[in-house]
Amino acid sequence: MSLLPIPYTKHARLPVGSFVKIKGTPAMPFSMDSQMQVDFHTGNENISDIAFHFRVFYGRRVVMNTRQGGKWGEEVKLNAVPPFEDEQPFDLTILVQSDAYQVSVNGREYYKFPHRLEPGTVKMIQVWREVSLTSVTVA
Repeated sequence: MSLLPIPYTKHARLPVGSFVKIKGTPAMPFSMDSQMQVDFHTGNENISDIAFHFRVFYGRRVVMNTRQGGKWGEEVKLNAVPPFEDEQPFDLTILVQSDAYQVSVNGREYYKFPHRLEPGTVKMIQVWREVSLTSVTVA
């Protein structure tokens, strides 16, 4: 059971050196094609541009992208099986570095996505799809 509402939305700034830590559990078995999505919006509405889009297709792949001017950029698809375990809690950390977002799962670095939009433009974080959240921390 999720302690936080889904979709979860938090207004926050993400300057270089900050991070987002998401603790949760996949809400459905991987066999049901479950997913989790994290978006760093540059505005306070869902239709705003997205500086960082991180979508996990549990047990299959990860897709990262940016939406600018209402249009999606070129997807970065990683077809290696993501390091999430079926029905097991995870700790996802996204560190804002000067050149990229560094994504770690359970304390291990996995993905790096170069900035296409300035991270300082982020105003809202949204986490949604089939995920049960216990906490989302921005520091």
